[in-house]
Amino acid sequence: MSNLLKVSSSPHVRAKDDTSRIMFYVILALMPTTIFGIFNFGLRALLLVVVCILTCVLSEFLFEKAVGKKSTIKDLSAAVTGLLLALNLPSTLPVWQAVIGSVFAIVVVKMLFGGLGQNFMNPALGGRAFLVISFAATMTHFEYDGVAGATPLACLKNGELVNTLDMLIGRTGGTIGETSALCILIGAIILILLGVIDLTIPGVYILSFVVFIVLFGGHGFDTTYIVAHLCGGGLMLGAFFMATDYVTSPITPMGKIIFGICLGVLTGLFRIFGNSAEGVSFAIIFSNLLVPLIERVTVPRAFGIERERKPKEVKANE
Repeated sequence: MSNLLKVSSSPHVRAKDDTSRIMFYVILALMPTTIFGIFNFGLRALLLVVVCILTCVLSEFLFEKAVGKKSTIKDLSAAVTGLLLALNLPSTLPVWQAVIGSVFAIVVVKMLFGGLGQNFMNPALGGRAFLVISFAATMTHFEYDGVAGATPLACLKNGELVNTLDMLIGRTGGTIGETSALCILIGAIILILLGVIDLTIPGVYILSFVVFIVLFGGHGFDTTYIVAHLCGGGLMLGAFFMATDYVTSPITPMGKIIFGICLGVLTGLFRIFGNSAEGVSFAIIFSNLLVPLIERVTVPRAFGIERERKPKEVKANE
C-alpha cells in the first residue's frame, strides 16, 4: 500500500521541469546573444562573462556554507544571474568592478532575502543598478572596434541619425549582450518554444512602450524612430529575459498585463524625459517592487466567496 500512495502537502500538480532544467533552458537561449557579444567585443567580453558566472556561483556557495544552509548552486540560478549580469556590462568594465557587482547581486539582492524565490528584484539587474550608481563613469564607457563613442540610443536622444539595420544585427556599441536584437529574438523564440515563458509580459511591455513613444516621443508614428528604440539599449534583453523572471513577476493573467504596462510606461518616461538614454533596468526594478501590490488586487476570488458588504446605515427616524 505504501508504494501506491504518496502523502505530501499541496500543490499536488507537478511538472517534469525543475529549477535546474529551466535555468539550463535560459542559458541555452542566451547562447546566441552571448556568442555574438564575444564575437563583437572580443576576448574582454569572454573574460567578463566567465568572471561574473564564477563569482556568482562562488558567492552563493560560500554564503550558504557560512550560514550552514544546503548548497543550491546545482540549480544553475547563480550561473544565470552571472551570465545576465555580464551581458548587461560594457566590455571595457574593470574586472574587479564586475566581481563587486556579482557579489552584490547574489549576497545582497538574493541570499540575504532568503535565496531563490525570496528575492524582491531581479538579482542581475540589482547588481547592474548598484554598479551604475557606484561606478557611473566606467559603466557608461562604451567602445566598438577599439573606438569609444556614444551608443545608438544616446545618438538618437541627441537628435542624430542612427542605422537601424546595424542595431538589428548588432554592429554597434553598447553592453555585451544588448547590441544584437536579432540574436536576442532568436533566444526568445527558444524560450517560447520550450514553454519557459509566454508572450504576455514582453508583448504588453513592448506594445505599451511603442504607444508611449508615439504619443510623447515627438516623432509621431515614425517607424525608423520606433525600430531604433526597440533595437537599441536593453529593451529586448530586458523584456524577454529579465521582466519574465518567475520570482519577480506576477503570476495572475491580469497582473501580467498591468506589469507589462508599468514596464512600458516607465521605460518611456526614463528614455524620453530622463537624463539618460536608457531606462530598462530601473523600469524593471521599480515594477518588481510593485508586484506584491499588483498580485494583491488581481488575484481572483475563490468560488463562492463574496466581497464583504458594508452595513447599511440606520435611518434616524427608525
